[in-house]
Amino acid sequence: MSKNQIHVGVEDEQADYDRFLDVWRRAEAGEEIEPEVHLSFEDLSLLMSVLTPKRFELLKALRAVGPSSVMALSKHLGRDYKNVHVDCSELERVDLIGRDEDGLLIAPWDVINAQFRLVA
Repeated sequence: MSKNQIHVGVEDEQADYDRFLDVWRRAEAGEEIEPEVHLSFEDLSLLMSVLTPKRFELLKALRAVGPSSVMALSKHLGRDYKNVHVDCSELERVDLIGRDEDGLLIAPWDVINAQFRLVA
């Protein structure tokens, strides 16, 4: 069974564009391409401002408990509703969480692959 994965990291627009072109050329050549999802940030500080330790904890909890409302998730985490709401809104904005057909929050990713280059 295939796991639903997202690749998160620090990458400039040129690297995104180069990856797109590579996949395009391989597809044109008839190669079978496995879909990939990437979430790229221009620098590590921006990534860390979006994926904070509390938000990462929220992602793991949401994945563990399944579809949930913000209220139920805040109770599960023992956190203030307003703060969980803000965190969910930000994670939803960057597609790290989503909503099911009933409007409940879901964590669609089985795996979040993160990569950070230490040397340019």
